[in-house]
Amino acid sequence: MTKTDIPPSTRPPLHIIDSEYDAIAGIAMRAEHSQPELARLLMAELDRAEICDAASLPPDTAAMHSRISFIDEGSGASRTVVLVYPQEADIEAGKISILTHVGAGLIGMRAGSSILWPDRDGRERRLKIVRIERPAP
Repeated sequence: MTKTDIPPSTRPPLHIIDSEYDAIAGIAMRAEHSQPELARLLMAELDRAEICDAASLPPDTAAMHSRISFIDEGSGASRTVVLVYPQEADIEAGKISILTHVGAGLIGMRAGSSILWPDRDGRERRLKIVRIERPAP
């Protein structure tokens, strides 16, 4: 088992909005050749997610365009980011793409939960979700 082969059973439950599921799956499939490992991780997360409509998504759940505050429990560093689609990414503005390791690890997570997730170098990090603010519909 490689560092990025963390068993799905050890990960927290995920909830994803149906329309976002379709968009994210399309992004992951298009990234299969350029970023195969990240595409595989993202598809594995989608496969285990509970799919729901926007109205029934728990309010403390990370969806696209959510502002997410989290702590890297290994380093103690805290960050607040907005999770966006690749074409909207702007790291200087704090907007990270779903097609990054951190972005793929945050989608569908709930405030108070944590996940052991590989960084771009393959090192496992525990990310603890502190707060999620979803945009108004």
